[in-house]
Amino acid sequence: MPFRRTCREAAALMVAREDRALPWADRLTLRLHLMACAACPRFERQLLTLRNSMQAWRNYSEDPTSAMASTEKSKK
Repeated sequence: MPFRRTCREAAALMVAREDRALPWADRLTLRLHLMACAACPRFERQLLTLRNSMQAWRNYSEDPTSAMASTEKSKK
């Protein structure tokens, strides 16, 4: 099991992590890569922003009061 991952492999693991739980070895190698790489943590934050935006979009309604309530729920 190689502990050194390329950025492409790390990105694939981050995307896969959105859909399923990663095995411990993949979580470890991803964490090590994120500590050593400057670009991949930025990609991880972009994925988080995308996930949060899609969640807000799913909860969107025309009524501004219910939209604000769903935003506050997602912050908790």
